[in-house]
Amino acid sequence: MARGPRIVAELGRPETPQETADRKAESSRIYRSSQNVRNLIAALLATLAVVIVIIAAVPRGTPPPREAIDVASVAEAVAASEGRTVITPEMSEAWVVNSAGVEGDGGVRAFTVVYAPTDENTRGFLRVAQGFDADEAWEARVLSGSAPQDTVTIDGLTWERYELDPDSTGNISVALATDAGTDTVLIYGAAGEDALEETARSVTDQITALREEAE
Repeated sequence: MARGPRIVAELGRPETPQETADRKAESSRIYRSSQNVRNLIAALLATLAVVIVIIAAVPRGTPPPREAIDVASVAEAVAASEGRTVITPEMSEAWVVNSAGVEGDGGVRAFTVVYAPTDENTRGFLRVAQGFDADEAWEARVLSGSAPQDTVTIDGLTWERYELDPDSTGNISVALATDAGTDTVLIYGAAGEDALEETARSVTDQITALREEAE
């Protein structure tokens, strides 16, 4: 016995040919849409997997320590190129050399060594600068126009002593300056008085020698 057209419950009657075509077209659209979503998710997962592999392939570990700067060797090279005696500060193990070389300020060239504390929890820095044939205003230019408050004698040498406002001097809070023959030695930075005096003592003999050379 032949079966009649299927009655659609929502319609209460058989579908018309157009309704059947529309239903199949909508089903096909929904299927294709779901496939596109699956393909997109698969592509994202594949991309994520590639990123994870790349991250895993990047070498880990602590970078190698920076090669230590030999201040004496740098000073020797500067002395040879400048044709003059260059001081070599000798600091304790509490300090590490960050840089050493010739810098310029207002036409004055200066051999400058920059120190930082070895203890990562200690803040501050110190610079030792030998201004070659420095004029009388050189220290003021380096120290943002500051003037010395008084003098202090360290190992028999008289130094001009500065107490500075770090907010107006680029974080510099203390400084010492003295003549070294035709040159000027300036020690400055952010550190305690003990560290400042220790640095001054480390160059006493060399400053004395420079004064004797200039006589």
